[in-house]
Amino acid sequence: MGNAMVKVEFASSLRRHVECAPQQVAAGSLRAVLDTALLAAPELGHYVFDDQGNVRKHVAVFVNQALVANREDLSQPIANGDRVLVIQALSGG
Repeated sequence: MGNAMVKVEFASSLRRHVECAPQQVAAGSLRAVLDTALLAAPELGHYVFDDQGNVRKHVAVFVNQALVANREDLSQPIANGDRVLVIQALSGG
């Protein structure tokens, strides 16, 4: 059997800044999965994480269509076959 893999995709609203194709990365903590996916486009990390390493307020991360509410603790396990989607959160007014 192969290694456990996770699909990580960055929405077009983020890819317009830095192109990054969907990534297949090893399962692990959410932080490890995101960090590994961002190796394909390191410049994109600035759009996803703030200076403290937390997910930026204008970015939303979904795991299997469920919003990750905690922007600081990214230790939740991501398992084989899971899908992670990173989008730019939009607010209206």
